[in-house]
Parts: sequence; structure tokens; C-alpha cells
Amino acid sequence: MPKTYLKKYLEELTALGKKDMADSIGETAEDFSEKNLETFSFSEHDIGLLFGNVQAGKTAQMFGIMCAAADASFPLFIILTTDNVALQKQTYDRVVKDLSCCDFCICGETDKQKFVENALEKPAVIVLKKNSKVLLQWYNTLAASSFVKGNALFVIDDEADAASPNTLVNKNRVSTINKRLSNIRNASIGSMYLQVTGTPQALLLQSSMSDFRPAFTCYFEPGKGYLGGEFFFGGGENNSIRFIEKYNNTPLKDGLYSALIHHLVVSSQMMLSGEKVCNFVIHPGVRKASHTSAESQILKKIDYIVHNFDSGEIVDDFSKEYLLIEPQDAEKQSFDRILAYAKKILETKQLKILLMNGDTSVGDEEYNSGSNIIIGGNVLGRGVTFPKLQTLYYTRTAKRPQADTMWQHSRMFGYDRDAGMMGVYLTKELYKLFSDINAGNNSIIYQVDRGLDKIQIFYPEGLNPTRKNVIDMRMVDLVAGGTNYYPNDPDNDDVDAIDKLLEPFEETGHYQVSAKMVLEVLAHIQASEDFNLTAFQSVINARLAENPSEQSILIVRRGREVTQGTGSLLSPNDRQLGDQFSNRIVLTMYEITGDLGWKRSRLWVPNIKLPDFMNYYDVH
Repeated sequence: MPKTYLKKYLEELTALGKKDMADSIGETAEDFSEKNLETFSFSEHDIGLLFGNVQAGKTAQMFGIMCAAADASFPLFIILTTDNVALQKQTYDRVVKDLSCCDFCICGETDKQKFVENALEKPAVIVLKKNSKVLLQWYNTLAASSFVKGNALFVIDDEADAASPNTLVNKNRVSTINKRLSNIRNASIGSMYLQVTGTPQALLLQSSMSDFRPAFTCYFEPGKGYLGGEFFFGGGENNSIRFIEKYNNTPLKDGLYSALIHHLVVSSQMMLSGEKVCNFVIHPGVRKASHTSAESQILKKIDYIVHNFDSGEIVDDFSKEYLLIEPQDAEKQSFDRILAYAKKILETKQLKILLMNGDTSVGDEEYNSGSNIIIGGNVLGRGVTFPKLQTLYYTRTAKRPQADTMWQHSRMFGYDRDAGMMGVYLTKELYKLFSDINAGNNSIIYQVDRGLDKIQIFYPEGLNPTRKNVIDMRMVDLVAGGTNYYPNDPDNDDVDAIDKLLEPFEETGHYQVSAKMVLEVLAHIQASEDFNLTAFQSVINARLAENPSEQSILIVRRGREVTQGTGSLLSPNDRQLGDQFSNRIVLTMYEITGDLGWKRSRLWVPNIKLPDFMNYYDVH
């Protein structure tokens, strides 16, 4: 019996000593196949989301799913990358290298004739940039062929939250890339469009009117040895976070100087231990002027160290950093050897400085070996992988920071980092932002793991989930934490059922109850249009997914005489009582009695307040 594509791929990984990775990919691919491929009709257009942590091996997971899809009779695959020449080439080379064990016809952007001549005799894989001209050319090739229309297409959109969503949705127009991608999907009789990203916020906030809203979501766990958000920003103890304010001693010996010393110490330790590369990334901002300024600063510091290397001051600086590192992957070298090697790196000019932005062209071969300092902005984000990145100096700020953009800048995430020698230099304010993003990402993962249909996204006030131009603002409600909400004209489906639920609770004071109890009560409320009951229920379900024993505050008041439509429900005392619980969901239930304009002469009206300083995004 011939081997399947997936089996060949997994055997190849195992032969390369990557059995743990092969097991993880096999599990993801088989689960995806069972839930999505086995039920696919080959005449429908389906869309889903595969997400994992940034730089956690999603490319290999993509290839596993591709192989499973080839086994399920998909003959045509398109892999989309961001509009970056180097990244498209890197992805194409990776496909050729990793899938050489499988019998695919692999095509780059200029291989149209190769694709046509193959005519799907072998499953075809086409690797394209999300570039308007490239996508149009390949759409024409697909549409003109005699064999594409009658076959199902499998699209893997890597970094799908970048460029693919409609950036003109709030102007009632369709952006060019979004239109091109829709045309390519429709060139075949059916398609499976798999969005892949480590930052799914923009995709999860697509409205029900969008063809790019995922109908299903899959998450894969990172493998052993991965350093990600929890390691750096989960609140656990490690020595990797270095607050820049601590190092602001003089104009020369500041945080950047300390990061440079750290890089030289770690580079020396790694090179002496047999490693071939050690990288240091500086991300000062989006403007090119900030890149050249950082380059100028680092050159001055290098010059200062070189001319004063043998002084007690410099030796002391190296010694302090040496004492902080705790190598996990190799025996720690002696201080004398590290100091001598650092001097050699500097004197022989082995330390490379690479400026990466729109004005420069830097190939991955330039930072795949040696001791390197990479300086840049946006180009340091999506898709670019820096091996052995042990030092990150991050000072980029924004007036309205975006969670997905900031998280994509986290190039220090990955598998080949030595946990005992990481150095992440940033301000306390930026650390707090990254910690909030990490908590938000964890919440999304918890919700997917629990199988919730509606994923709820929430972040602290001042931190946006994504850029506004890809979200249909007409279809998104923003629910602010710390604000009291109640329906203006509600009804109850069963007043007696609410009475029974609330019977144990007296009218004085407050009670701590399970969030499940809050959901039980809200299930009997028929809200008016001004009160987004579904959004509140989704928020509670999201918090329960993260913490099944989530606690809330319940306040019960009976026999209240409040006229409908007065614009206020809570008494000043009850409002003040609820405000005491800033980190809890607070549900206040008022029993209204009397002929006061409500739908009934007796009914229960809810007032709900979500935890303070958080914004909750509910998309229709």
C-alpha cells in the first residue's frame, strides 16, 4: 500500500530527529482532517483559522495539514505570504526543502508554465506574495486553465490578518488584495481557505457579512522548549526582563549600552560553546530616522568599549553581565575566556550591524551566522525569523497601541533561545502592555479550547485589539468595563423561575456567587435592543473558559418602584456598593412592582457592570 503524503512527511521529520514535532503535527493534522476535511463537499467555499503562538512552528503545522488535505484528494494548494520578496523566497525554499519527500509539483511566482504543464497530475503547490500584480497574474492563469474550475482549491494564507482583510470596509469599498483573494477562491468549484496567524484579533472581529470571517478555529500548542508570552510576560520569575529605566546612568552608559554588553557576553558564551550565530534586535520605532539614530548610538558605544576595553570600568561592566547569565544549553564558560572572545569579536570587526527597513535589502544569510545587531521597524515583524535571538531592545511606542501589531514585534519568541541568557530591554509601561496582550491571547486560547462558538476579545482601555480599518465598525459594539448597563424595556420569560433562583439571597448587602449563577439568571431576561445581552453572556462565558470557578457579585433588591424610561435604575447606594468591586462582574437584580410603564406590573430588571478599565468587543 503506497504511503500517504502525511505519513511521508512525518517519517521525514522523525528521521531528522524531530519526533516530538512529528507527533504534534500528526495530532493537529488528524484532528483537522476529522473535523473539517472528512465533511468537506468539494463544491463549497469554507474558511477557517489555524493559530498558535508567534514563532511556535506554525509553518510545519501548515505543511502537515496540506499533506492531510492531499490525502483527502485536494489537488491544488496556494500558500500566501506577506508582500515581502525575501519572505516569499524563504517560504518557497522551505516548501522545497521540507516537502521534497512528497511528490508535489512546487511552483514559485514565475512558474506558470510548469503549473500548466503539470495539469494537476501531481498535487500542485504555488507560493505567492500577497501582491496585487502577482495575485492578478495567477488568477488569470488559474481562470484560463481547463482543469482548475472543476477541482477544489486549498489556500493557506500565512499571516492572514495582514493585508487579506478588507481595509476599505468602512468606506463601503473593497480593497484590492481582498478582492484578488476572493477572485482566486472563486476560480475553483470549491475551496478550503485556511487563515494562519499568531495574532487572530482582526480575523475574529470580522463581521458575519465578511467572507473572511472564520467559520471554525483550531489552535495548536507550542512544543517543548518554546519561549513565548508566558515565559516573558506571564508574571513568572526569570531574569530576562531588564527595565531600561534602571540603566539610565549617563548619556553613553544607558539601557542600550547594557544591552550591547549583554549581547557581547552571550555571543562569546555561545560561540565558545560551538554555536555559529547570536543575534541582537533593536526596535526603536517605525521611522527610518529612529533606525539611523540607533545605529549611530550603537556605533558610538562600540567605539567607546573598544578604546577602553582593558580599563577596570569596562571589565566591571562585563563582569556584572557575566554574573547574570545562566546558560541552559551548554556549560558556562569562564569569565576570562568570555572577556577575551568579546575583545576578539570587536577587534576583528566580527560584530555586524544590519539596518533593515524599506531603504535596505538584507537577506537571511546575513544574520544566520556570526554576531549580529539588527536595527529596524515594521520589517522586523511578521514572518521574519532571527535564529538564536538572545537580546531585544524595544522602545517603540504608539498613542493607540494595537495588540496584534505589538505581539508580532515579539521576535524573541521561539524554540532555539537559551532561556538562561535572554535579555529583553524595555520600559515598565511597555512591559505592562505586553503583559496585557499576553493575558488577552491566553483568554482567546482558553475559549477555543473550551469550544466556544463566539470568541470574546477584551483588552484594557487604551489598547486596541487591531487596526480599525479592517473592522466593520457598524457591526462591532464596544462594551466598557466599569460602566453600569441595564435594558430600558426588558421582559422576563419566567418571573417565577427568577424568583426561585434569587430566593436564597436577602435584600441587604451583597453576595459572592459563581459566574454560572449569573448566566442562569440572565437566561430568563428578554432584553430590549438597547441592551446587548448576548455580549454580556459571551464575556461571562469567556471568563469561565479561563477560570471555571470565576466568581461574581450578586446584589438583589425587591419591591422597587422605578418608573420605566427615567434613565436611571440603581439607587445611589446600590451604585456605590457595586463600584466597590472593580475586578468582578457585578449583577444587580431589581424587582420592579407597580404600574410604572414596564411590560409587566412585576418583573426583574438586571443591571450589569463588567470589571473596570477593560473594553469588550462584540461583533455581529
